[in-house]
Amino acid sequence: MILIWLIIILLAGGLLAWIAGRYSSLACRIISLIAVSAGFLISLILWINYNPSLDSSHSQWIQEIRIDWIPAFGISFHLAMDGLSLILTALTMFLGIISVLASWKEITHKTGFFHFNLLWVLAGITGVFLAMDLFLFYFFWEVMLIPMYFIIAIWGHENRKKAAYKFFIYTQAGGLLMFVSILALYFINASYSGVYSFNYAELSGLMFSTTTGKWIMGGFLIAFLVKLPAIPLHNWLPDAHTQAPTAGSVILAGLLLKTGAYGLLRFILPLFPDEASWISPAAMILGVAGILYGAKMAFAQTDLKRMVAYTSISHMGFILLGVFSFTEMALKGVVMQMVTHGISTGALFMIAGSLQDRLHTRDIRKMGGFLSKAPRMSGIALIFILASLGLPGLGNFIAEFLILMGAFSAHPVITIV
Repeated sequence: MILIWLIIILLAGGLLAWIAGRYSSLACRIISLIAVSAGFLISLILWINYNPSLDSSHSQWIQEIRIDWIPAFGISFHLAMDGLSLILTALTMFLGIISVLASWKEITHKTGFFHFNLLWVLAGITGVFLAMDLFLFYFFWEVMLIPMYFIIAIWGHENRKKAAYKFFIYTQAGGLLMFVSILALYFINASYSGVYSFNYAELSGLMFSTTTGKWIMGGFLIAFLVKLPAIPLHNWLPDAHTQAPTAGSVILAGLLLKTGAYGLLRFILPLFPDEASWISPAAMILGVAGILYGAKMAFAQTDLKRMVAYTSISHMGFILLGVFSFTEMALKGVVMQMVTHGISTGALFMIAGSLQDRLHTRDIRKMGGFLSKAPRMSGIALIFILASLGLPGLGNFIAEFLILMGAFSAHPVITIV
């Protein structure tokens, strides 16, 4: 039941925070902090007790629970955690704590409703990382969407409504394409086996014609590329990151983008190996285009949060390059990149939000001379900027170096570019 508790604690904490917010803003903040801290503690206990074994007789799952939900349609409440899910769940809870602390003084109106949305988006993200039933996966994919829409639309900055609508439309369109692909897998499996099931293990061994496989994979791929985001499906990201409150930016950059990367690793490669191999050159080219385009656009920004947002597009290009290299070294780099980018970019958004809170502007041209006035913040900012640029010795360098080394053996020309 421990995996269910991870989600229930966040959902219940969100409801309690909303109720408490009517009476005391401080109470709802404390409830949120306790709920996310409890989730982080559970993740740490699972991590400490995790003993990866090379013995193939062991189950691949650290924890697993399966309960029939809607048996008539073959839908089960099936959660499972392996090493990848464990890392990303721990990252979710850690950045959740950071987000609650970042919004402690920034959010002053509708505080209870804000913390309700914050905890429910974290619950949705946790569910995405743990769901092993494709219907349940889609359910949690949608649970992430609505609270984040409210966080941007209600507590965002000057153009928040436009940014929230754009985020909602892009994500919803991608999600619906993925749902069509899930239904296609569901009915194809039933035609072969006579069993209607959304179970990941039962759908992972399916054989279908090349054309059918490409179309079904396309639905999943577009949904994950929108979330990652890869160009040309990136247009929602700069606006959403810029207009969201600090906690929203941290969760968007640190966690929501990682659900796209997780989807590529968990669904595209295992479910569609032949189709993924077919599209890999185009995907790697898109990754390189994202790296270069995101960097070039970041150079042109005068808005501090918008600049960090475009660097995220550049960094996510490395993930796309690594995933479709199909080499072990590159895939290790991808997982490392998911974690290190989440921490370093989350920190940069916190610093940008903190500066905006003090100066009431995000315009870099109006900033400067902070070293003498805010030496500690300047020092911390320098560390995370160096991490973000990939300074040797820091995590982002290790991640990007592994990806480039792995990609070079698969496709040297694209890697050199």
